[in-house]
Amino acid sequence: MAFLVEADRLKHVLRATTVVDGSRPENSGEHSWHLALYAMVLADQAPEGVRIDRVIRMLLLHDLVEIDAGDTPIHGDYDPIAQAAAEEAAADRIFGLLPPDQAADFRALWTEFEAVQTPDAIFAKALDRAQPVVHILKNEGRGWRDYGVERDGFLRLVGARVDRGAPALWRWLWTRAERYFS
Repeated sequence: MAFLVEADRLKHVLRATTVVDGSRPENSGEHSWHLALYAMVLADQAPEGVRIDRVIRMLLLHDLVEIDAGDTPIHGDYDPIAQAAAEEAAADRIFGLLPPDQAADFRALWTEFEAVQTPDAIFAKALDRAQPVVHILKNEGRGWRDYGVERDGFLRLVGARVDRGAPALWRWLWTRAERYFS
């Protein structure tokens, strides 16, 4: 129960991306739920061998570390080494609230997602990078303008990850996003 109560705090972590209607920032709890739904709906976009049940579990857990470490916008200015250390410490603390076997299982899923090496993690990371793009597209590029995102940075930080895990989804996104980077 301590873990479940602690996980509720994720609802208070505000992200740089707004909800689709642009009325307010999305919180990380909403983001995690939405990504799990993305995985269910877009399962047909996953490469062969991807286990959607594991992807959903990863996506529900992946941002819990933000309770302690905060959200770091990928186009923002931050120290990636310090952020990674803060997230590791947060993972130790938060997953440590669970019984040992469950803590090890959840922590392993989180670590796998962060490493982005397995087919499940590659697809999960692609969805994690794609979902904010959909929100920004619905807000006429507002998030990209707010952060001064340029084409090369977008293609490197977002495009490469989405294309690697869900190429058809990337093509769909890029045909809509390209006009903001001309």
